[in-house]
Amino acid sequence: MTAAELARAFDPIALGTEIQRRIGVKTSRDEPLGRFTTMRVGGPADLFAVAHNAFELRALVKFVRSRGIPHVVLGRGSDVVIADAGVRGLVIQVRAEGTEVTDGRLVAEAGVPMARAATVTQTAGLSGLEFGLAIPGTVGGAVWANAGAHESDVRAILDSALVMTAEGTEVRLDPEGLALGYRDSRLKHARWPADRAADAADADAGTATSAVAEVVVSATFRLAPATPDEIRDRLDEIRRWRQAHQPLGIPSAGSYFRNPAGDSAGRLIEAAGLKGSRVGGASVSEKHANFLINDQKGTATDVRRLGEHVRSEVARRFGVELEPEVVFLGDWGPGWDEAGRR
Repeated sequence: MTAAELARAFDPIALGTEIQRRIGVKTSRDEPLGRFTTMRVGGPADLFAVAHNAFELRALVKFVRSRGIPHVVLGRGSDVVIADAGVRGLVIQVRAEGTEVTDGRLVAEAGVPMARAATVTQTAGLSGLEFGLAIPGTVGGAVWANAGAHESDVRAILDSALVMTAEGTEVRLDPEGLALGYRDSRLKHARWPADRAADAADADAGTATSAVAEVVVSATFRLAPATPDEIRDRLDEIRRWRQAHQPLGIPSAGSYFRNPAGDSAGRLIEAAGLKGSRVGGASVSEKHANFLINDQKGTATDVRRLGEHVRSEVARRFGVELEPEVVFLGDWGPGWDEAGRR
């Protein structure tokens, strides 16, 4: 049975009732997902639930996997573009936000915003997470993507991450075990076994709702002592840089393309004369060319078509194929591939 067939087969009312009874988590049907993403686009989830702590996250993931239900785990919705048709199955938003500072380390649950992690450690007099102020996502998403900014990244400070495997067990993995690379990790590529056949069967239908095999539950960061004033000065420096160079306050998914080796995606896009280019309600930021912004209530299709235009123009002008850093989720319909091409 394909993922699309599974989505049609399950009864969201019955499933929501069972989740409430067994786990104690309320669900909602046809929940618009745009308001849960930083790009502010995306259609409804068939069923939506919030995991407020690690226990609920574990229970929800195990529950849907045991029934073969398509599911997506979502943090703050940065670095993703969700299809206008929405997401089939269950969307689990992670709001597990527990933190503990001990022995020069921060232990943070997957739903902790990286910006909050930066300020928590500043108060504790621990340095190393300042770059997190520039990361719009959560700890779980940052580990998943090896997020980075301001000459640092997760790999540089990560001690380990507690990860739920496809089998439902939990393992603690260090940066090597996670295969952290430039905006990459093994978490991005491992698929839940029950979804592999569905992925292949649904490729032509443009459906991208299958779950990754491994889910971050929490992460432990190894930090260095510094005075709170020193850390605050660094945070202020990052704030000033962001205000000067990034389109803050306007919906975007963050950096849209990965930087090619030895170059900058933003530089190439600007050199191609694409700043200000528009498709529908989405445009290339005049402030930072690697930010595609939703400045006129655009759709997910507007954003993706704009990204495709930018990539084709950069390839035509410079012979460089830009790869999206963002991930495309949901039911995109026929014709789109995982890299955003149509």
